[in-house]
Amino acid sequence: MEFVKKLSNKKLVLLAMAGLIIVGLIWICSPSDSSEPELVIVEDTLVAYPGRTISYKDKFRDAQAKQVRAAKAIGLKTPPQNRQEAAKMRSQLSLIKSNDNYVVDSLTHSIPYLVPAAAKELERIGEGFAEILQRNGLPHYRFHVTSILRTKDDVKHLQKSGNVNATSQSCHCYGTTFDLAYFRFDKVSRTREYMHQDNLKLVLGQVLLNEQRAGRIYVKYEYKQACFHITVRE
Repeated sequence: MEFVKKLSNKKLVLLAMAGLIIVGLIWICSPSDSSEPELVIVEDTLVAYPGRTISYKDKFRDAQAKQVRAAKAIGLKTPPQNRQEAAKMRSQLSLIKSNDNYVVDSLTHSIPYLVPAAAKELERIGEGFAEILQRNGLPHYRFHVTSILRTKDDVKHLQKSGNVNATSQSCHCYGTTFDLAYFRFDKVSRTREYMHQDNLKLVLGQVLLNEQRAGRIYVKYEYKQACFHITVRE
């Protein structure tokens, strides 16, 4: 009788444990009350900026020598040799972070700092890009910032990697210069409408053309690196 009683107790324990396991599995598999089903947006409507096509190579050909002169005039007086020297200069620089209008890439050969004048110009370009899209009823996108402040060591590493645009007299070393990719854009608007990258390139190009004509920037169209190379002038 005692044996039967012990056996029954063991069965009860096992049944209780099995019940807890089942309840746990149900809780894990059940969706949380606070979670919402993921909304999948099917992009099926191609829209375009109605601006006129421009010749990027003809419009954006400000020479390297011209950009270096501007960089030396308003940028860091002494280009940093390495990242340690650059860190000591941060009081002279503005930190550049991703925002609603552009994305700062994971930088490998530069660091996210610019002199205040260049940081202000980057903000102006981002706002101009967003304004054109909004004014024309187009989806909101962000462009990518691919290179910012380089040290002399960064330039040497780029040269060793075979980057033909990495010159010893680099504007990037003065904190006045940044590169914007023209084939990479992130969509922010959750709509069915979408834009082709060539058309977004046109929008960005129009903004840069406006800033160039206003005398605020120099721009070089870098075909092999797929970017606009921009140096602030004032």
